[in-house]
Amino acid sequence: MERAKHKILIIDDDEGIVFALRQLFLKDGYGVASAPEAISGLSLLPAEKPTLVFLDINMPGMNGLDTIKEIKATYPSVPVIMITGYGTVETAVRAMQFGAFDYLTKPLDIQQVRKVTAEAIARLEAIGAARNSTQAIKAEFTDRYELVGKSSGMQNIYKLIGSVSTTPNLTPVLLLGESGTGKELVARAIHGYGPNSSQPFVAVNCTAVPETLLESELFGYEKGAFTGATDTKPGKFEAAKNGTIFLDEIGDLSLLLQQKFLRVLQERQFERLGSNQTLEVGARFIAATNKNIEDEVKKGDFRKDLFYRLNVMVISLPPLRERREDIPILANYFLAKYSEKFRKKVTAFSEDAVRFLAAQMYPGNVRELENIVERAVILAKEDVITSPALEESVGTHLNGDGSHAAGKFAGARNRIIDDFEKGFVTEAMREFKGNVVAAAQSSGMTRQNFQRLLSKHGINPNDFRKKV
Repeated sequence: MERAKHKILIIDDDEGIVFALRQLFLKDGYGVASAPEAISGLSLLPAEKPTLVFLDINMPGMNGLDTIKEIKATYPSVPVIMITGYGTVETAVRAMQFGAFDYLTKPLDIQQVRKVTAEAIARLEAIGAARNSTQAIKAEFTDRYELVGKSSGMQNIYKLIGSVSTTPNLTPVLLLGESGTGKELVARAIHGYGPNSSQPFVAVNCTAVPETLLESELFGYEKGAFTGATDTKPGKFEAAKNGTIFLDEIGDLSLLLQQKFLRVLQERQFERLGSNQTLEVGARFIAATNKNIEDEVKKGDFRKDLFYRLNVMVISLPPLRERREDIPILANYFLAKYSEKFRKKVTAFSEDAVRFLAAQMYPGNVRELENIVERAVILAKEDVITSPALEESVGTHLNGDGSHAAGKFAGARNRIIDDFEKGFVTEAMREFKGNVVAAAQSSGMTRQNFQRLLSKHGINPNDFRKKV
């Protein structure tokens, strides 16, 4: 179709954005209509019959998310491209679940505007009319997902979460990425934004459970199925009900378990060990691995048919070194988190500290950055964290040429370990009011080891117990 046959409606209270988009679209040969707020924009739809709509999320009166619901209720085939000043996971997921074709963050990039406009029109021409993809979001975002960042890589992840969470549980998801990139957080976000968010989220680390026990953990077993099976025990597949089963490090499953898991994926059925009764699986399967799964297939260490079955919806998480613009945002997020957790008034990073953090390679990705900031907060003696404090936190000191002063490593490491241990057990004692057994269990430690750390650092549980 000729461009002149397409009209674009812009709904935005920012006069500068409206002017710039109008000039761009007119130059490219499109018709243009505009409105400064939602009500007048909605009133233009019947007369203008726009091919697509550019819609701001933050406007006075009715906001963009409420507006897109109104548009999609009456004109489901009209692509809506959302505009936001700051692309968070919440706004991205909401926009995509309410039926947005795409969303763009300010400042707008001209080439990106042209690209998404062309894609929206091309899709309309290819399929006649876009399907109504509106879906009311059921779960509000909470910071427990800790998905933070505004880089283009993370914006794409947010969009995929929004799209995937609207699909039925029959659609499996494969998460790829290095350790520490947040694969489980993405899995929890998919679950939390989905229609079955009230159902269980069951996580299984395939490397944390011995191979001999993993099958019974997943499938469950009947009484007498093997030596030691004194009672019937439901497995993870049952426990998940109609929620989500997250299988972390699936690349480490044995070929035998891969075969059995493939059958469950295909048939959505299984039997407990020692039983002939067939049970249904209602949960969504989300699998994750830090391995190059295609290489594993070529080597024969991962079944090709299982890979193809999982390869329906793939989300690849970028390493932190490929989204460095997110490092200051993440660092400040973790600073606020651990300042509150450890009840310390640490409020900011100095400029040299931000530069130091941005220069690191982070082989451990976001998890490594979080650990660095957590240690820095524990060790902080002032309300601002400086570069030297961070260098001490990572266990090294940098010379002027950027090389490491290795001779100081052992001492710094020991100090950090001691300070971390002391801060950790002190916080646990405070949380559990001096109850050593409860604190040890919560920390994943034996009571004896926890008691040893208390003695080592001269911490008396009685100091944390309420006096009667």
